[in-house]
Amino acid sequence: MRDLLKECLQEESGLVELRYHHKENRSFFAEKGRIESTALRKRSGVGVRVLHKGTWGFASTSEITKDSIQNAIKIAMQAADISSSLRSEKIPNLPKANFAIGNFIGEGISDFKNKSVEEKLELVLSIQEKALKSSPLLQSVGCGYSEIYEEKAIVTTDGADSFFSMVRPEFRVNAVANQNGKLESGNESIGVTGGWDCLFRDKNPSQISEEACKTAIDLLTSTLPDGGLSTVILSPSIVGLLVHEAIGHTVEADFVLAGSVASGKIGTRVGSDLVSLCDSGASEYYAGAGGTIPVDDEGVIPEKTMIIENGILKSYLHNRETAERFQTKPTGSARAWEYSDVPLIRMRNTYLLPGDSSLEEMIANTKDGYFLDGPKNGQADATGEFMFAVQKAYRIQNGKITSLLKGVTVSGLAFDVLQSVDMVSKEFKWDLGSGHCGKGQPAKVDAGGPYVRAKVLLGGN
Repeated sequence: MRDLLKECLQEESGLVELRYHHKENRSFFAEKGRIESTALRKRSGVGVRVLHKGTWGFASTSEITKDSIQNAIKIAMQAADISSSLRSEKIPNLPKANFAIGNFIGEGISDFKNKSVEEKLELVLSIQEKALKSSPLLQSVGCGYSEIYEEKAIVTTDGADSFFSMVRPEFRVNAVANQNGKLESGNESIGVTGGWDCLFRDKNPSQISEEACKTAIDLLTSTLPDGGLSTVILSPSIVGLLVHEAIGHTVEADFVLAGSVASGKIGTRVGSDLVSLCDSGASEYYAGAGGTIPVDDEGVIPEKTMIIENGILKSYLHNRETAERFQTKPTGSARAWEYSDVPLIRMRNTYLLPGDSSLEEMIANTKDGYFLDGPKNGQADATGEFMFAVQKAYRIQNGKITSLLKGVTVSGLAFDVLQSVDMVSKEFKWDLGSGHCGKGQPAKVDAGGPYVRAKVLLGGN
């Protein structure tokens, strides 16, 4: 495929970017003792982007032939011709980048191909049936498995020349418990970049199911917390949600140019000395993070970007265009969901660096507070203001975890929360690899970090 794309570029003199993309999505879902749904979707094509007369032109084709690709290049050129006169601020030549050259084959692909459809169907069906029989309090249990297999080849006239492949499996269990008409739910999910063994490295499917069911049942007898400004210990899943939604999006350079809260703050303090935040295309600390990419969709090798170092904002996330505007280098953060999508600046794997404390020490040193685990949903905006719902919250009194609470929300301004961080654990976990991030188009990402003690506004009674 790389050879075909290079052949299509032989007569091109300007900046032309060709991106071949083949994607397969497969999913299975079991509920009520039967397979409720299965799906398989395959699509392939080539996205074409040209920088012409100071602006971008884009086109795509699902016909992977030399004639079709070259015709798409002409259409992209025509689109740039039309839009150039409407663009007051022209794009100059793009900066040099650390382009990927060669083939990058992901881990776990043979494992993924060797697992039969029957094995995957049996997995979700058996786990669902076993879980539903485990307690009379369980009203329903749903179990799902999905996977995305991708191949990409990216070739540009100014140096990119790469091919890569990867597989991203996910597993999830949703349980609903009922006691005298009172309903509570428990949800557990995991998603990685890698094979079957990577997916179930920390917990096997039965353990994931048992945890979801236990949460639903335990919440039946839980109570609401007191509201107000509170000391909390955030689990890696909550930390991941916070750094992704409330901080990561504000430092994507296109959002910065639109006026996000991070605009103009490079070199200023945005967190305590204990806070260092990174975004990386690699899976740091251990393999399998769900947003791992060997090459971004401009053909750039995705470097580890230190966004915040010891509380000081150091960098934004850039594609080649914004790197030129900010007079810095691209961070390898351009990503597109389909061949027919234009690459956008997106996070990959976003995380806080671990500290020196242990979780046990953090709990023991908290006289009055809460331990929060398991994000449910939430929202954040360009000001860094956020509100998240928490699945499990535990009261901490005199250095010990006591009762389980329900209906907990946390809110605040993300940079204010980072300023309040006073303990960070040695433990580290990726914990946001399932599902998708949305920003005009989906993207597979991951986020996580250590346990963190901070102050947030807790919603409750």
